[in-house]
Amino acid sequence: MPTNPASPSGFVPLVFERRDLSSSLASARDFYDEMNRRRTTRHFSSDPVPRELIEHAIQTASTAPSGAHQQPWTFVAVSQPELKRRIRDAAEAEERENYSGRMPREWLDALAPLGTDEHKPHLTDAPWVIVLFRHSHGVKPDGSRQTLYYTQESCGIAAGFFIAAIHRMGLVTLTHTPNPMAFLGAVLERPANEKAMLVMPVGYPAEGASVPDLVRKPLDAVSIWK
Repeated sequence: MPTNPASPSGFVPLVFERRDLSSSLASARDFYDEMNRRRTTRHFSSDPVPRELIEHAIQTASTAPSGAHQQPWTFVAVSQPELKRRIRDAAEAEERENYSGRMPREWLDALAPLGTDEHKPHLTDAPWVIVLFRHSHGVKPDGSRQTLYYTQESCGIAAGFFIAAIHRMGLVTLTHTPNPMAFLGAVLERPANEKAMLVMPVGYPAEGASVPDLVRKPLDAVSIWK
């Protein structure tokens, strides 16, 4: 019998092991050091990446907390060259419009240090392109609409988990947000309630890959203590 009558699945004991302070600090420092080495690159090798690694990254992403535990996401993992080419062609068509007039000057100036433009070779160079779709609402078995809660926040957290998992397994990724992204739903044949949120090519970095020489904000610039 469920321990909580309001929950049909009930509750189970929390699996948790409290660590001593030195162990917690060592783990925290190691994880920070590892994630601080994470960089976004646009230069990918075409070397193959086993599907099993991508499966584990998506499974890790799906451990993220979500509103009412509704897990309002679908990760579409694309490896077929012709499908990646269709995604790239459509993305570059949109980006040409963006860089040639749709983007305001302030946005273009902000992007300039990153060296981005309408050319997106990473979408065909990388062995995998992962597209994260956010469920704007659910669909019940009878076809009626189901309200979902905090879908933007939930998918954002899941994306972060995915990126961390990719980095920890020795791969690289790029967060790409072609705008608008409606073409992805059509190309990947997703239902109308799924909205493309993020495109993430995944693979190994190309030989000689480079990244912008950036410095992350220090702790005191991103935190307030009271």
